[in-house]
Amino acid sequence: MDTQAQLDGFIDKYAPGTAAQARSALAKMKARLPGATLLVYDNYNALVIGFAASERPARAILSLAVYPRWVTLFFLTGTDLPDPHRLLQGSGSRVRSVRLAGVETLDDPRVDDLIAAAVERSDPPLDRDAEPRLIIRSVSARQRPRS
Repeated sequence: MDTQAQLDGFIDKYAPGTAAQARSALAKMKARLPGATLLVYDNYNALVIGFAASERPARAILSLAVYPRWVTLFFLTGTDLPDPHRLLQGSGSRVRSVRLAGVETLDDPRVDDLIAAAVERSDPPLDRDAEPRLIIRSVSARQRPRS
């Protein structure tokens, strides 16, 4: 099975509304971050799709996490981002997030500014001309129910 078919199968485990939101958010993020390497983790709690400047997880810039009832956009260096509108949630030492009320949250100019700032700070920089890659990094044997 190819990697796109695997990813589609992971998303298919979710309820139709959550799966549709995940697919739409993924399409928007792929368009917003051409050249990104997608790193997929079908974990115990959630399906996580990271957007990275290389295949190394440490180079991830952003990620979408699909939970049974919502999708969240994570900023992996969120504590370093300017957030004048106080959209970022979380209290960890690095990561911050924005829960998507719907895929239209990704069209919010304030969220777009956060994404742009995260990409701008990426080290190494994201090569927008690179061939996009999709890599399945891990699949947990045990998982919480997806729907």
